[in-house]
Amino acid sequence: MPKVAIFLNHPECSVDCVNGITRALLANYQIEIFVKSDLDKADFFNGIDVVAFPGGIGDSDSYPDFFTRRQANRIADFIQNGGHYLGICMGAYWAGSRYFDLLDGVDATQYIKRPGAEVRRSYSTTATVTWQGQKEDMFFYDGCALIGDEAKFSTVARYANADPMAIIQGRVGIIGCHPESEQYWYEAPRQYINSKWHQGHHHALLLEFVNLLCNKQWSC
Repeated sequence: MPKVAIFLNHPECSVDCVNGITRALLANYQIEIFVKSDLDKADFFNGIDVVAFPGGIGDSDSYPDFFTRRQANRIADFIQNGGHYLGICMGAYWAGSRYFDLLDGVDATQYIKRPGAEVRRSYSTTATVTWQGQKEDMFFYDGCALIGDEAKFSTVARYANADPMAIIQGRVGIIGCHPESEQYWYEAPRQYINSKWHQGHHHALLLEFVNLLCNKQWSC
């Protein structure tokens, strides 16, 4: 069974998001939780197929507070040497050119500042997306749009304004919204989105996304 290593650094890469990703993937993947200091271990990536960076509460520009250049280079080397990268919200921003620099011709841009975005400020809500042709109301907290040369990546989902929301480029898969969201995310103090709870359907979409990431051209 392939192994996914999920980065935890609460609250920026939060316990809630780590638990949600774990619940979504556990049936098909081994899960390992890691912290920043693990990136200094020479053998850390042995046996790992996917490294996952989740979202949380914080600014993506806090990246220099998390990773030394050596640690960041180890992530890039892991991908270059055949590993896969899953980034959700904060982790999607970190795939961009100012951070891990894993993408070619595309960058993660704050969706709420994009033309035609239906969410215009940073707060917990849902965004209407089209995922593989199906409309979904997906949990959103200041996630990114993936802007660039669409000939260089496959688009799995788009926001309402047609900006790519979830893409796969080679061994890198990034998602602006939160398909790993769990039921309690939609409850107090967020009752205004209570009716948008996906009944676990978005966990199935995340699992399909990771399967696609691993099997599109490479096999975990």
